[in-house]
Amino acid sequence: MLGRILVMAAMIAATSVGMARCASRTAGDDTGQSTVKSVDDGGWSQRGGSGWSSASARKTGSGAVQLGRSGDSHFYADTRVDGASIKMMVDTGASIVALTRRDAEAIGIDVDGLPVVGTARTAGGEVPMRVVMLNSVEIGGIEVRGVQAAVIDADMGVSLLGQSFLSKLDAVNVEGDMMTLR
Repeated sequence: MLGRILVMAAMIAATSVGMARCASRTAGDDTGQSTVKSVDDGGWSQRGGSGWSSASARKTGSGAVQLGRSGDSHFYADTRVDGASIKMMVDTGASIVALTRRDAEAIGIDVDGLPVVGTARTAGGEVPMRVVMLNSVEIGGIEVRGVQAAVIDADMGVSLLGQSFLSKLDAVNVEGDMMTLR
């Protein structure tokens, strides 16, 4: 009986931590140290990137940017990465910004010239991953400089806006169908 109670308590705690992480993320715990071994693409290589659309980012009077939830229940952002326009899915569970090969090449990154530093787990298996430092990532007037990213050699369908960007913001909040970035 005690064993069942402990297992149930552990499951509740894990669920609560996961939900809290998705609901709100505040800055201040970024140590500046980042070691990347793998990135999960959230199954994009299996789903493909078609059939989704993003609501436009809306800047509020307080300097925050609001993103509306898309029809597939995700949040998408039209970003400027090193001067190039890239549509990204906001992924609070991704530890790093993950770029598709197509988006990395659009920015001007020589993907084949980057060393392979690990692998990324995708629905299609493990694929090579290369790490790069982005000069700038901007959404609706919020700019973060020096953002670590991984280039994933898989058909993810869309690049992911992960914690290497999000953790540098003051807050990431989700209320209903609206995500607010500050």
